[in-house]
Amino acid sequence: MYAYDTYDRAIINARVDEFRDQVNRRIKGELSEEEFRPMRLQNGLYLQLHAYMLRVAVPYGTLSGEQMNRLAHIARRYDKGYGHFTTRQNIQYNWPKLVETPDILAELAEVEMHAVQTSGNCIRNVTTDHFAGAARDEIADPRPIAELIRQWSTFHPEFAFLPRKFKIAITGAPNDRAAVKWHDIGLILKKDGAGKIGFEVIVGGGMGRTPVIGKTIRDFIPETDLISYLEAILRVYNEQGRRDNKYKARIKILVEALGADVFADLVEQEWQNTKNNPIDVPQAEIDRIYTFFTPPPLEVLEDVVAVVDEKAASDFVFASWVANNTHAHKVPGHVSLTISLKPHDGIAGDATAQQMDVVADLARDYSHNEVRVSHEQNLILPHVAKHQLLEIYQKLELAGLATANAGLLTDMIVCPGLDYCALANARSIPIGQAIAKRFDDMKRLQDIGPLKLKMSGCINSCGHHHAGHIGILGVDRRGVENYQILLGGSGEEDASKAQLLGPGFDADEIVDAVETVVAVYLGERREAETFLSAVRRLGVAPFKEALYGAA
Repeated sequence: MYAYDTYDRAIINARVDEFRDQVNRRIKGELSEEEFRPMRLQNGLYLQLHAYMLRVAVPYGTLSGEQMNRLAHIARRYDKGYGHFTTRQNIQYNWPKLVETPDILAELAEVEMHAVQTSGNCIRNVTTDHFAGAARDEIADPRPIAELIRQWSTFHPEFAFLPRKFKIAITGAPNDRAAVKWHDIGLILKKDGAGKIGFEVIVGGGMGRTPVIGKTIRDFIPETDLISYLEAILRVYNEQGRRDNKYKARIKILVEALGADVFADLVEQEWQNTKNNPIDVPQAEIDRIYTFFTPPPLEVLEDVVAVVDEKAASDFVFASWVANNTHAHKVPGHVSLTISLKPHDGIAGDATAQQMDVVADLARDYSHNEVRVSHEQNLILPHVAKHQLLEIYQKLELAGLATANAGLLTDMIVCPGLDYCALANARSIPIGQAIAKRFDDMKRLQDIGPLKLKMSGCINSCGHHHAGHIGILGVDRRGVENYQILLGGSGEEDASKAQLLGPGFDADEIVDAVETVVAVYLGERREAETFLSAVRRLGVAPFKEALYGAA
């Protein structure tokens, strides 16, 4: 992982000192809340429904054990003993005291962390595949380029006040685990005929009240030209994006209004006019960044492990955990391990300070001191030897982290909703808990198979409901919380937008409605057919009829 140099440390420490002064001025009344707002947002501090919330950046989702320990310490010392991992691979603290937020940022700086680019109308934290550098299907590790983009975009003078927030995701594998088509810019790593790395560039994706799947504007841009090409995209957006209406200010609206071909032509013109300027990074600097992401020295091991197989043969839950929560690694005898933060009696994405410390220890002992945060709000140990799975499982079980549901219905993305968020119209957390309780049966979950349920408490879609196989959107219907069901979305390489079925359901009806949708699938599916495949084959008509009756 990337290590700070003296410049990085100086910049982040100066930022902390600057913010400490701003907070002191706010507390003394020298700054109004309105004057303070842009200052705090540039440092990741939001004002939520009940308190301030601090969002900490985890660039491309990669952490060391020591950094995870520091996150645990902050949860214990400055919050209520837990943190919330988000879909942008960050962590949020929901209850910090304003006066202590500069101290939190100072403690983060000691372990090369910060809250820059986690809020405001700037380029947000760049996200990527949580299995990057480890996945067997990977073409190349995309994290060095994500780091290059981070360095280019941080404090960029032209892009600090864009029309709206801007999100970039990158994947290094043909199987998309970063939802690149749902981002303002999505990058798919490829190799040309000569084996040189480049990227397919997708622009104009996004969720919210106007969900749009991004469109490819260039099939291949060489790695050495990427930064100047991205700069051309941002300049076109900065110049032509709307600033008169925040609901129409995202780049997706501009691309839709102009048409992808016209937008691509404008980018090409801008790029040709500026690409000879000293924007692009020399190959030597790209190579230097790559050295920070050298894979750990893993020994090729036997893929068949007797102690694991024997335990799996006699313990259905452990067997399910191995089947669901491990992912194929490029080095034989190893896996990437998902630690589910979706216990059936918990809050999706939450981890206690004690649990974070356990994960930090496991990272040091079993995963070459690496932890990843997934955009699905789980944690990952990317480099685990198969023969150590049983002892890891036993330690996770003691910490309440051995839920075996990765990729299944109860592995839900759930936004904070009306329990925390000032923008929300409905609660999400208790609905998610009720659904998890209803489906708290591993044999049943295994029978249902892969199913991504995603839920948002408002139209802003922080829970990615548009990309859910089952999406749930909470709305306010004349003062009553109401929940709409959508079907058929995907955030993967086959990206699709979920379709609204019809009128919503009250809080005491929505769990039964989900049960009905699942029952239709189980009754109609073909052999080995997944939920998403069945919805695409059947269409939404049989699900609508089951929920609302014949038309």
